[in-house]
Amino acid sequence: MAETVASRLSTTGTANALELRGVSRLFGALAALTDITMTVRPGERRAVLGSNGAGKTTLFNCITGDFGPSAGTIRLFGEDVTAFPPYERIRRGLRRTYQISLLFTGLSVIDNVYLACRGVSRGRFSLMRPRRGDPLLASARDLVDAVHLTHVRDTAVANLAYGQQRQLEIALALAGAPRFILFDEPAAGLSPTERRELVEILTGLPEHIGYMIIEHDMDVALRVADRVTMMHNGRIFKEGLPHEIEDDPEVQELYLGGAHGGH
Repeated sequence: MAETVASRLSTTGTANALELRGVSRLFGALAALTDITMTVRPGERRAVLGSNGAGKTTLFNCITGDFGPSAGTIRLFGEDVTAFPPYERIRRGLRRTYQISLLFTGLSVIDNVYLACRGVSRGRFSLMRPRRGDPLLASARDLVDAVHLTHVRDTAVANLAYGQQRQLEIALALAGAPRFILFDEPAAGLSPTERRELVEILTGLPEHIGYMIIEHDMDVALRVADRVTMMHNGRIFKEGLPHEIEDDPEVQELYLGGAHGGH
């Protein structure tokens, strides 16, 4: 049976969800990240904003273990995971979505989510088809409902609208009772209506699931985040509450050209 949310939370204790201490990443002579120090509390929703080249995706890659930092440490719920491969971080409750959709387009929505649930379960190597009462299949249905795709549950992913595919990616990230999720530009390419639905989905996630979101749409980011980190040239430029970042003159000048106003 899949590990329950309660059993994961019982081992969380009071440790921070994520701690970065002096994290840097070099690509040859290029410093993509320099001395990133950041703390994210359990259940906190953190937005990471900045222009292209600010180091946001490199930061995510270091956190997930896609490549390691050149210096510094990364702790996940109190455990040093700096040298851990990605699959070990997944086992500890970390999930991620990517800028480019990674889906099985020839399968249905429910089959994609079921495979995600199966992939983080103890029975992931079994070749048996799911039985009618399979708890993983029930979990998959719940996740499809949570991301507002119930009406297309049996539709092939190839036939979904782009925004629906992005919603499906969120369902995949929710498989297996995650504790912390990294969302990489989930609103990119979405229509205004789809962005509103995205905000509804993200703000409706269970309170114990924290996340970090990279987002160019500041209106989306400020509505779904408890706290905001601004990056510039591989460094942390500003941190604060959403309204503090929105009203900050330096932020407006550097990232928004002074043109942003309102919510």
